[in-house]
Amino acid sequence: MNFGGIDEDEYSSFDASKILIWPVSYEGTVSYGSGTGAGAMAIVDASRNMELYEEETDSEVYKLGIHTLEEFKPRATPEAMMQDLYERTKELLESGKFICMLGGEHSVSAPIIKAHYEKYPNLSVLQIDAHADLRDTYDGTPHSHASIMARVLRDLRIPSVQVGIRSISGEEARALKEGLPTKIFWARDIVGRTDWIEDAVDSLSEEVYLTIDIDGLDPSIVPTTGTPEPGGLGWYETLALIRRIAEKKTIVGMDLVEYSYFENYDSPAFLCSKLVYKTLAYIFHRQLPKVMTAA
Repeated sequence: MNFGGIDEDEYSSFDASKILIWPVSYEGTVSYGSGTGAGAMAIVDASRNMELYEEETDSEVYKLGIHTLEEFKPRATPEAMMQDLYERTKELLESGKFICMLGGEHSVSAPIIKAHYEKYPNLSVLQIDAHADLRDTYDGTPHSHASIMARVLRDLRIPSVQVGIRSISGEEARALKEGLPTKIFWARDIVGRTDWIEDAVDSLSEEVYLTIDIDGLDPSIVPTTGTPEPGGLGWYETLALIRRIAEKKTIVGMDLVEYSYFENYDSPAFLCSKLVYKTLAYIFHRQLPKVMTAA
């Protein structure tokens, strides 16, 4: 089952593809709603119904080649899951291809970001999320979905920009006082506006890893996520942010996580697949021939 329903080998084989879609099916530390373990493959399935022409960039990004990797399935423990993800990411990065991971709960982003950081030491992280995810541990593990940015900011000290945050614990608020290398754009200050985007983008380094927790968007458009929070980002301001990052910076890797699959409720999965495809079009817009405006 290939992302986008692409069946031509010249656009979907591993060797011919510039982009890798990597489904990671894991919900080992979920603490509220379930379904994220089935989310990645549901997004791949929904993507087969997309138009592969992207109208904003007037391009067909799939012609760069998009290969869907084998589903990465859960390991016996969170520790084993994170270690195996890290090692596999290191292998994939050696291919020189662009990795787009689909989760799965947000904990799976941490080892993938770590591997990218080792390849790109000037990396920064742009996190779209309802939650700060800064708990050092949660439910007895440092590998929780609630701790992913603690691993990024506290352990690796990777500078980050966190966008759409609107739920934070007292522990996390105290952690922010420690001087973690992050800049937060609170949802209450930015929703419905775009005048903050330049500031957010300029706060990033030249090379960026983009992690999208889909609960960063408002639950009115994505209700099926593990821990929904009211008051999130809209579709167009999210796109405006990502497109501007792609224009001014170099996005070297990305993921989309925390979509929860619900049977017979496909529209959020389709939204996730379209968000991924449009993001890829933004990232690679300089390498894509135009369709309608070609000379």
